[in-house]
Amino acid sequence: DPLYYWQQTEDDVTITVHLPQDITKDDIKIHFSPDNICVSLKDQPPLMEGKLYSSVDHESCTWIIREDKSLEISLIKKNEGSRWPELIIGDTRGEFVMDSSQCSEIAESLMHLTSEVMNPNPEKENPPCNAQELEECDAFLEDGASLCRFDGDTLKVTHIINLGSNQYLFSVVVNPREMPCFCLRHDVDALLWQPHSDQPENMWEHIATFNALGYVQASKQDKKFMACAPDYSYAALCECLRRVFIYRQPTPLATVLYNRKEGRQVGQVAKQLVATLEASDPILGFQATSERLFVLTTKTLFLIKVNSGN
Repeated sequence: DPLYYWQQTEDDVTITVHLPQDITKDDIKIHFSPDNICVSLKDQPPLMEGKLYSSVDHESCTWIIREDKSLEISLIKKNEGSRWPELIIGDTRGEFVMDSSQCSEIAESLMHLTSEVMNPNPEKENPPCNAQELEECDAFLEDGASLCRFDGDTLKVTHIINLGSNQYLFSVVVNPREMPCFCLRHDVDALLWQPHSDQPENMWEHIATFNALGYVQASKQDKKFMACAPDYSYAALCECLRRVFIYRQPTPLATVLYNRKEGRQVGQVAKQLVATLEASDPILGFQATSERLFVLTTKTLFLIKVNSGN
């Protein structure tokens, strides 16, 4: 559960903290300053401590113990009208509670950006969206997804990132000395990200892109596993039975090739390979190396040579 809950208006911020049963008024110590707050119970380490998002009138700040044995702290904003996106900078242990009037106010302020009609003016040049051009694989998932990082010692969440429409595709170990990479769909492409646990300020590094893979995998209704080579030379996916699809990265052409429609020279081309397994047993495992692709069924382990070794 959250350590505390907080609400805000244009003028003030209210913090609610649930107190243990044996805590009395004399056990509570709260220090207010223009930019910081510190809340302690008995002789324990501070329960809440840190720099506030914005300055407060510390001499007007108060606190009381409510009838339900909870601690209520009132902070008076120095800059009236400003909204705080967080209470204590970097502290994720609290939960912001928004009342219905604030929800309505925000919805009204965004009303001019939305419309119940998907394309209200189809005759307009460069319309924002045309429903007739959408396909089933373009639909976003209804369930939201977040990427969370946990501290291994404290088991506390240190980072939470809302993935939004960036669908999670697969994970792969590129470097055994690093954490596994994860692949997300970005529009029609698939982007591979490498987490760095020792770099809190630059934790997610984009290391590879698989062009059009996000769109292609969405059209494979029977897909079961996805993977990519540790050297990013290809990505692959398999269906539940028999078929394996291999998508190579674009490579330079040895001969001259022109795009007939646009009349321009094509310097690189990406190839798609389809392998059909000589078995109808369900596929149970899928692993890619830089040279080979291993496919495990209930009875057979298949080895597909994708790239030639040295």
